[in-house]
Amino acid sequence: MGKKILLIDDDQDLGKLVDTILQNMDITLYQAFTGPEGLKKCYEIHPDMVILDIMMPGMSGFEVCSRLREMSSVPVLMLTARVSDSDLLHGFSVGVDDFIKKPFNKNEFQARVRALLRRVNMRATESTNYVQSYEDPILEIDLNAQSVKLKGEIIELSPREYGLLAYLVRQQGKIISQRELAREVWGEPISGGSSNPSLYIFYLRKKIEDGQHGHQYIHTFWGRGYWFEPRQ
Repeated sequence: MGKKILLIDDDQDLGKLVDTILQNMDITLYQAFTGPEGLKKCYEIHPDMVILDIMMPGMSGFEVCSRLREMSSVPVLMLTARVSDSDLLHGFSVGVDDFIKKPFNKNEFQARVRALLRRVNMRATESTNYVQSYEDPILEIDLNAQSVKLKGEIIELSPREYGLLAYLVRQQGKIISQRELAREVWGEPISGGSSNPSLYIFYLRKKIEDGQHGHQYIHTFWGRGYWFEPRQ
């Protein structure tokens, strides 16, 4: 069944461009030109994904996303002409799943859309096909609530850190290559920068204090990849 994507942006020409890019992907594109109109349409059509601009008159994309999170966990891809650290942090704090900078490359745009829609499919089948949680005396991971706790305290993870951890937990015991992690978690090939899973594995290990409590959760098989090993 085709997916529904809602684009919230006051630029009508951008809507035509996005519609062209998404052709042949079995996607129906809806468009709203203001924040309030976008929230109303989201309630009415229940899209599988929202693409949202930051700079809009009246209500910014950040405010729209914050309001959207009160009623939905739909994946949100935010369009931005700026990529400052403060914008990224603000966006993630209000529930943005991923960012893409204007002007964007067609292939990168399609890859990011596919990655976010893949999460929709994974959530829809989690109850029968995927591990839904992990818990031991130290670490607690709830994939339905998307929460991670260490010794009872919630750990703040970035979307990419959480995506990697969730994928490794679902595939626990299986060695996952860096290439597969980059492709399955955020739909991009490996690069030396933000698409390098090894960097986020490093961050993850520090945040869950991997090995500090007598057990290492994320193991490295040099030359092949990583795997998550449950605590016995």
